Amino acid sequence: MPAKLLFVLMAVLLSKAAAWPQQDLAPPPPAASPAAAAPQTAAPGQRALTADDLGAWLDGFMLTTLEAGKIAGAQIVVVKDGEVLLQRGYGHADVAAGTPMDPKRHLMRIGSTSKLFTWTAVMQQVEAGTIDLDADVNDYLDFEVSPPGQRPVTMRDLMTHRGGFEEGLKDVLATDPERLKTTERYLKENIRPFMFAPGEVPAYSNYGTALAGYVVQRVSGELFETYLERHILAPLRMHHTTPRQPLPPAFEETLANGYRTSDTPPSPIEFAGTAPAGQISATGADMANFMLAHLQDGRFKGERILQPETVRAMHMPLLQAPPGFDTLAHGFFRGYRNGRIVLGHAGDTVVFHSDLNLLPEEGVGIFVSFNSRGEDDAVYGARERLFQLFLDRYFPAPAPVTPPAMATAPEDALAIAGSYESSRRVESAFISLFYLLQQDQVVANGDGTVSVSSLGTKRFREISPGLWHEVGGTRQLLVTEAGGRRAILDSHNPVSILQVAPTGRSGVLFQLAAGLSLLVLLCTAIVWPIAAWVRHTRHLPPAATGRAALARRLTRVAVVANLVYLVGWYAILAPILRVDVGFYNDSLDGFIRLLQVAAIVPLLGALLGGWNVWLSFTTAQGWAVRLRSLSVALALTGSLWSAWMAGFIGWSLNY
Repeated sequence: MPAKLLFVLMAVLLSKAAAWPQQDLAPPPPAASPAAAAPQTAAPGQRALTADDLGAWLDGFMLTTLEAGKIAGAQIVVVKDGEVLLQRGYGHADVAAGTPMDPKRHLMRIGSTSKLFTWTAVMQQVEAGTIDLDADVNDYLDFEVSPPGQRPVTMRDLMTHRGGFEEGLKDVLATDPERLKTTERYLKENIRPFMFAPGEVPAYSNYGTALAGYVVQRVSGELFETYLERHILAPLRMHHTTPRQPLPPAFEETLANGYRTSDTPPSPIEFAGTAPAGQISATGADMANFMLAHLQDGRFKGERILQPETVRAMHMPLLQAPPGFDTLAHGFFRGYRNGRIVLGHAGDTVVFHSDLNLLPEEGVGIFVSFNSRGEDDAVYGARERLFQLFLDRYFPAPAPVTPPAMATAPEDALAIAGSYESSRRVESAFISLFYLLQQDQVVANGDGTVSVSSLGTKRFREISPGLWHEVGGTRQLLVTEAGGRRAILDSHNPVSILQVAPTGRSGVLFQLAAGLSLLVLLCTAIVWPIAAWVRHTRHLPPAATGRAALARRLTRVAVVANLVYLVGWYAILAPILRVDVGFYNDSLDGFIRLLQVAAIVPLLGALLGGWNVWLSFTTAQGWAVRLRSLSVALALTGSLWSAWMAGFIGWSLNY
């Protein structure tokens, strides 16, 4: 028995370090959104945003950031007042060859920033009268999505990530072009289950965006890739951008390499299975044109991709949000940073990481793209710091002031403490395991504040009923209800919420039950042969005879079989730990089906454990034997319950 592997599995089950990768395509977290804060008056002393000052600052920031984070390279482009203010490359597009990064030449995979092209295409069709944002999307499809209840899914729901879909992993990324499906085939073969009724709960969805792109294809009569090329890329003169997957040879030659870290070999090209949600490869210079078009009411150098009134509508919120909370504006994340309106969307694959932000009232846009994940996922912090420091330098705001706390804050903190799960999750398949392991813990602190595990050291003070304000910051949390459960809204994240986990889905309870069960099974498997050897060498009589002896032997066989069963699932789950999302495709169906059939193992194990306990208590057994048989039976039952909770027991190959 590979004991080392089993101990690694136990560590996975007990540790949140085994969390599901949070990038957009599986990822991620949802795409980063502008931070929420109430509009403020700019602080005095801001620097003028000039090419010279910006270039000098970026040279220092980017070079030290890339080196410290082991990030291979980056591109950054800033536009202002209808012109490109600065475009620079840093680090390398090819580390081994020493090729400097060039924002005019090297393409980057921009991940979910591609969604902005999809939503622009949708608004073109709204403008043309072929799409109604409030119509049933089934009116445009050649297959059906069937949500619960009477309310249909609309394009407005898709644009606000409120389609109600469960998250999915299968076929989201591919590194083998032979495994890449068309958008039509992906959507029809990987229909996501519904977790919520449409329009009710935000849950970031690549599937929903892919569905929107397919609607554009259907109503326009053009392949979606062709549509983007003709109606967006060509008029914007984005000649070094392509939505094609695999990349045409000319584009593949100029694609920057992607790296886990700058000192590792390049990773294979990642293709987005949910193509309209993440298919674009672009240079930074071309992305400047896209930003300029959106900052100039749809116009770029005499060409127009949208009418001014459409652009203005596209940049306005589709949903109302509480004061200081981000929302969605027809696909853009919309919020306030340093008192300025910010429209943006980030994008992540496994190795490429981008971010686009527009300050429409200032006529400024900034796009950055990195070609490495970096050491300890350093790119996420680098990307966030870059934009915040850019704002602080050129668009500063007064230091935030935290309002005083309510007198009832300590009691209210205790009332909301507990385990919470993101609305962006999987419940109906084996990937559910990772969402159990990475549930958020809301903790009531001794000073009456609360902390949220995924938000690090930030503390929040209750300033009005249910509204918690970051101490020394601008972030806010709002306690409300969603899906019939207590929920927490994060002012920085309009595309998912935290729902209090019911007892049956408590990650803490799951980890305790799964960890203890696995520990007992491992100890039993190790002690059994040792005890048998001791009895044999000392010529001791058997511990039991007859049916009791048979039950003991079968129970121990069940213990070993359960461990083998878990090793099988570990083989399926291990690639997630190294963020190998492209591993999950149809080629695994046979093995997953075998593991689903093997669910008989924990079921029979629990039954055999119960039989062994019954015999130990109805025959002449000592209390030590009875307690051991009871502990093993409980471990086998815990193993069965854990397999059920983790989604190991089921028959679906859609995950």
